[in-house]
Parts: sequence; structure tokens; C-alpha cells
Amino acid sequence: MRITVVGSGYVGLVSGVCLAAKGHDVTCVDLRKDVIAQLNVGIPHIHEHGLSELLKSVLASARFRATTDLHASLKTAEIALIAVGTPSENGAIDLSAVRQCARQIGAYLATTPHHLSVVVKSTVIPGTTDTIVREELEHSSGKRLRAFGLGMNPEFLREGEAIEDFMEPDRVVLGHEDERTLVRLEELYAPWNCDKLRVNTRTAEMIKYANNAILATQISIVNEVANLCTAVGSVDALDVMRGVSLDKRWSPITPLGRLAPQILTYLVPGCGFGGSCFPKDVQALRTQGESLGLPMNMLNAVLDVNAAQPGQIVATLERKLGALAGRRTLVLGLSFKPNTDDVRESASIKIVRDLLRAEADVRCYDPLATENFKLAIGTAADRIHFSSDWRREVEWAEIIIIATRTQDYGELTSLAVDGKTVFDARRLISPADVASADYLTIGRRLN
Repeated sequence: MRITVVGSGYVGLVSGVCLAAKGHDVTCVDLRKDVIAQLNVGIPHIHEHGLSELLKSVLASARFRATTDLHASLKTAEIALIAVGTPSENGAIDLSAVRQCARQIGAYLATTPHHLSVVVKSTVIPGTTDTIVREELEHSSGKRLRAFGLGMNPEFLREGEAIEDFMEPDRVVLGHEDERTLVRLEELYAPWNCDKLRVNTRTAEMIKYANNAILATQISIVNEVANLCTAVGSVDALDVMRGVSLDKRWSPITPLGRLAPQILTYLVPGCGFGGSCFPKDVQALRTQGESLGLPMNMLNAVLDVNAAQPGQIVATLERKLGALAGRRTLVLGLSFKPNTDDVRESASIKIVRDLLRAEADVRCYDPLATENFKLAIGTAADRIHFSSDWRREVEWAEIIIIATRTQDYGELTSLAVDGKTVFDARRLISPADVASADYLTIGRRLN
């Protein structure tokens, strides 16, 4: 199929490259000339494991190209995927880019009898595609739905694992407002053998938000229980969660043995969720509910717990060690999760700000996210030393904080940490492996 992807951000570029890898003919559209020039020579402007290699492959096969000319790209397209950004503004979703994109596609439709299915890939609140997007398309084109098609196809991509998630999905949601668009979506995803849900666009939009809201809720309830374990004493929250996970509804017992579903990774206490999806999506869903007169008590609590959770790190250190002024502190991990340079809503931002307020001497390391972190934390970056070799900094540090679950930090167990304080905020290492250090974590009473 011939596909136009409007937007070459995280979702748009990964989707376009992966669709091309499956045999479709894909044109990616972006207003930024420098980004387009880079893409056409095989240089992605975002970091994602495996993306660079796959981009070069689909360019070589002539199944992928990038352009700034939207109308030219639409002339032969059967589907236009809208994959522009939907940032959060005071907890509400900003749909201005989606609106503008729909207007521009509508303007093209006004000039041609060509039938095009417009499919929203961006994350948008329920009721966006069949109202706002449809209205913009109809107004700009002078046509009614069915003279063009309309659909919604949400993404479920995890940063750092997005290529794998797109190429080996657990499900594909085919949201549609007309049968012709459904037929096209079926053809688009014919190369994939997975569960496919055929629903209207509002249901497709809600599935994405419900998915993220429920996962975020799980993280926050685990962290709240972990904080209670700390307060009660003589309880390790990780042992508690292991006991919970053995419930056969979490990990079913089969004739071949007990299953350990990936969902169990969300039962590990930590310093909260971040990134471009969970915080923004939970806030947007809460805001939509409140605008419809619903109190949204659960989502309020999820966000409140998550906002406070990074503060557990410095609060615990101060209870244990007293004032942190001048204490040599090494923070390992600045991105919101491993294998990405994304620092949006990263717990590390809050942790480092708390350390600076406590007047600690702070050094930080991250393999990918240092420059983005400097931008995110602003002028406070001037008070931080950013290291290129975290192992060397271990000798300098009195306090070491593991803030992301990057596997390399597990090497800490083979380094000299005698007498140091190790705060493992992600439960990456075993306290027995750093027995000579003072091991602290979320969900355990201080010694």
C-alpha cells in the first residue's frame, strides 16, 4: 500500500520505517527541512534501538522517503496517518497540530476526486477523531465523510523497545468510521499475525488511554504499598510483591509450569513513572473526565502518588544520614527509563533538584540523555558535574543513587563500595551483593 505519514516524531518515524520494512511504500512528511535531509541519508533525529539500521534498509529498498511536500505525498496515497505531537497544556491535551494537519489534508482533498483514508495515529482523547478531525477535514475540503475515509489506529510503543513492539505487536486496534477505511486498515496490517480489534474511533482512542491509565495506576498503588512497608518496618515491599505476584491470576499455573507475564515488572517498587506517555495521558484523561462532570478520584490519586514518589529518595537519605550539604552524591541515570534519551517527566529531574536544594555535591551520569537533561533542568545544570565515566566516579562518591534500571549499573556490585551509601531506587541489585555498603531502597525500613 501507499502510505503518507504526517509527522516524523517518535511515533511517526518508527511507524513509517516499520511499515516500509513490511513491504508498504511510505512517505514521511515533516516541516523541518534539516530533519528531512537527515532522514533521506539514513540519519534519524531521535534515538531508538535498531531504528538507524532499519531506516537505512528501507531507504536502500526505495520503500521509504521523507519530504516537506504534504500535497505531493498525498497524490498516490491510500492512507494518510496523522502522527503529529499532542503535548500537554496544564493537564489538557493540545490538539493544535492535529487540527492544522487535518486542515492541510482537507485542503488537498478539495482539489481532487482522489479518495483518501485519514487515520489518526497520534494519541488523542476519546471523541477527537469523529468530531474535531472530521470537522476540520469537512470544512477544509467541502466534502462529507465517505467522500474521504476516517480512522484511528493507536500506538502501543515502549521507548527503547519501539521497533520490536511495532514489528511484533500484542494487538492492533483498527478504529474506523467507514467500511472503506476498515478494509484499508485490514490490508495495512495484513502482514501482522496478532489479535486485531475492529472498533469505532472513540473506542480506539479510549483503549489507548485506558491502557496507560491502568498501568500507571498499578505503578502508583505498588509505590504506595511500598511506602507503607517502610513505615511499618520489618517488611520488604519486594517480598510482598513477590507474594502478590504468585497469585495465579497474575502468574497462571499451566501444565508446563507457572507463567511469569511481563505485567509483573509493574509490581516492582520505585521512584515513579515518567516519559512522554503515562503522565500526559493520565492527566489528559483526568481533565476530560472532570470536564464531563466526573470527579476522577482514582486518576487524581495516581498522579498525586507519582508526583510525590521521587521525593522519597532525598527524604530517606536525610533521615538516615542527616544533612546532605556537601555530601558527594552520584546519580546514575537521567532518562525516565533505560535505553532512551528521553527525560520528559523523569524522576531524576526531581531527585537532582531535591539534592541541589539540600546543597549536596552532585555528579550525574547517563549514556544517552545528558544533553537533554541539561536542557530540562535549566540553569541548575551549572551546579552539576556530568561525568562520562560513572565507574570512575564511584570512588569519589559517598552516596550512589541508581535512578534508572540500566543493566550496566549492576556492575556496581563488583566495584569498591565499602562504607558508601547505595540507594537502589529501581531494585536493580541485591543488597547481599553490596554487603559492605549501606544499602537503601524504596519499601524497606532504615536499619
